[in-house]
Amino acid sequence: MSTEIKAVNGTANNAAPLVVGVDVGGTFTDLFVLDEAAGQARIVKVPSTRGEEARGFMHGIERVAGDTNAGAGSGARGASAIATIVHGTTVGTNALLERKIARTGIITTAGFRDVLEMRRRDRPATWGLRGDFTPVVPRNLRIEVDERVLADGTMHTDVDLQQVRAAAQALLDADCEAVCVFFVNAYANPLNEQRAVAAVRALWPNANVTAATEVLPEIREFERCSTATLNAALQPVVGSYLARLERDLQAQGFGGELLVVQSNGGIMSRQTASDVPVRTALSGPAAGVIACAAIARAAGFPNVVTGDMGGTSFDVSLVSGGEASLSAQTSIDFGMVVRSPMIQIETIGAGGGSIASVDAGGLLQVGPESAGSNPGPACYGRGNTRPTVTDANVLLGRIAADRPLGGGLLAKLDTQRAAEAIREHVAAPLGLDPFAAAEAILTVANARMAGAIRLVSIERGHDPRQFAYMPFGGGGALHVCAMMREVGTTTGIVPRYPGVTSALGCVIADMRHDSVQTLNQPLAALDIDDLRARVDTMAQACQQRLDSAGVRFDAVREAIELDMLYVGQSHTVRVPVVRDALDRTGIARAFESVYRDAFGRTLDGIPVRIMNLRYARIGVRPKFDLAVLAPQTREMPAPLGTQQVYHAGQWWQATRYERLALPVDARVSGPAILEQSDTTIWLEPGFSARVDALGNLLITRDAC
Repeated sequence: MSTEIKAVNGTANNAAPLVVGVDVGGTFTDLFVLDEAAGQARIVKVPSTRGEEARGFMHGIERVAGDTNAGAGSGARGASAIATIVHGTTVGTNALLERKIARTGIITTAGFRDVLEMRRRDRPATWGLRGDFTPVVPRNLRIEVDERVLADGTMHTDVDLQQVRAAAQALLDADCEAVCVFFVNAYANPLNEQRAVAAVRALWPNANVTAATEVLPEIREFERCSTATLNAALQPVVGSYLARLERDLQAQGFGGELLVVQSNGGIMSRQTASDVPVRTALSGPAAGVIACAAIARAAGFPNVVTGDMGGTSFDVSLVSGGEASLSAQTSIDFGMVVRSPMIQIETIGAGGGSIASVDAGGLLQVGPESAGSNPGPACYGRGNTRPTVTDANVLLGRIAADRPLGGGLLAKLDTQRAAEAIREHVAAPLGLDPFAAAEAILTVANARMAGAIRLVSIERGHDPRQFAYMPFGGGGALHVCAMMREVGTTTGIVPRYPGVTSALGCVIADMRHDSVQTLNQPLAALDIDDLRARVDTMAQACQQRLDSAGVRFDAVREAIELDMLYVGQSHTVRVPVVRDALDRTGIARAFESVYRDAFGRTLDGIPVRIMNLRYARIGVRPKFDLAVLAPQTREMPAPLGTQQVYHAGQWWQATRYERLALPVDARVSGPAILEQSDTTIWLEPGFSARVDALGNLLITRDAC
């Protein structure tokens, strides 16, 4: 399925190079295709192939190439017309969640073999007395060697390289594909670790050797060990996936740059992604948040909560002041900690394919199990007989069965199969009629999604009434009014193409590289000249990464932060600073301001300590005008007809519209269904919508 958006500032020119954003989801692979010179864009949507994500990726590129070949004119054709491909991938995340990672070994300091397994002595269930945890590297593949660096960086014991070589050979004999070298205090002095890594690389048969300090040169041994080990375990998985993509693309005539979205919302080169694949965790959802932030800023809403509802999950994030919130670390699953800058995203199993069931206690549950794309919801007619959120929406009339999601990739949806699944698995056990049961499924799903929104807003000190809500993904817009009611947001913003928002984010994202160093020094004794020299060194290293990508930038920006705390505390606050204020007075003022904002007061008289120096260098890529998404039409289109929709225990006559045919300033009152190729929008009674100048649908509650 391919959809033309609009041509602005000139006419189409097939010789113009294209920029393509590709987001591989659990159900569909979405592509956003931008012709920067002609001011044109279009979207392409193809089915994903679970476990073989490269197939869906290449199918989408073939569709783009086919559309290009079909156009008139001369010049570059097919994949050779594509200058840049930016990929948001879930390959690494899925590999970790499913434990489909490479067999990996660890070489570590004597006495620290069990750091990965001991974690922080946390439990899967906070209040539970028991909990199971299986580390990604079994104990027999974690080998100790003699070496010791003290916490202040003093060399106590040189590394025994003979032991290191023997450990590496033992791991190879145990069929390990990758290895992580982790020495406990290497963040303070990496010399022993560097020597050990050089010895391992000299005999290891591939490039899958990770040095913990190359990935995370930061204090706290568990977080460093976990992050580096997961990176090693992902190198063969993500590296082979990206290498296959590059080969297949070159075979199609592609000669441009393949870039990958990072979890911090920036992009990196294919080689960097292969070297540090742990930075691709949550890559796809991060791209969606970047797109939402840009769209919301352009629409005049600097504060927005985003909700990405796909076929399997619901991902929520918060954008404040036009910028996405970043966190220092996240847990992909229990005990699998990744400490790397990433956009704060909360994920729950509440997608369109989430399965509804009644448990042994008679309670209705929705998710986390999902029907995925194959076999998919019962209404797909592919063999699944259990009801899903999509089945409930179809039965209640909110999705027209004759015009399904996915741009007609299915001939039609089977309402009868949806009804049978809901009747057998939900309605009968609860003693409800199928329509009441379907509405109950949506009520539970909405409550779970609203809880995730409260987690990123209220529980972090933000009033959701001061934020707009922006749903995206294939299913998000079906629940926009329900989320506004549940959480209390006053405005809903449905992007022009919500189903491909993450692919759009791939095109929007800037290139970004982050670096961190542990200082662990009191502010009063800080050597300012040394601090500035460290910043310069980090800036040069990050700039080299930018230069190696071969990408043109309009500008280069930097961000400097210090992790700081009062002596005696264990948790830090992140303090942004600028080069001109890199002195004790400027740092102290910045810390007091951030601390006061976070906690309402400062602790006068208590010394301050700096734990870590963080540096980010951002290559600002050329931006396209979001007006490219604006509607072309000027006249209000005639409705497509009406449809019976079950809502709040009764039937309503809802008017159907072709969403993309609505002109700027068009107004629609609920109940209404707005349909487009990549999603369906359900506008409840008591809500109204207006099309803004960029084609967004702004939804508000009617005055009582």
